[in-house]
Amino acid sequence: MQDITAPELAAWLADPSRVQPQLLDVREPWEIETCSIRGAVAMPMQSVPARLAELDDDKPVVCICHHGVRSAQVGHYLERCGFASVINLAGGIHAWAEEVDPDMPTY
Repeated sequence: MQDITAPELAAWLADPSRVQPQLLDVREPWEIETCSIRGAVAMPMQSVPARLAELDDDKPVVCICHHGVRSAQVGHYLERCGFASVINLAGGIHAWAEEVDPDMPTY
């Protein structure tokens, strides 16, 4: 599994010439209500095994959580399930708020 920084992910999302990743937000619903990246699929960590069919294993998946720990765990799980391109947002949504979207609420 690779890591990606918040600015790198922002550049990727802004580049229409690149295949766009699936953004998988594995935080809890109350966390997602506080802040989220537009287009992210909300799938709390515990629900991922039951909801794997909702993800396209042919597209890159960027896993997102608060600081990058839970998303790394989910990323490793996805790799064990056969997903070929799994990326962890280093620093999580907190890094996104600090480095990409300073207007985003933090917690």
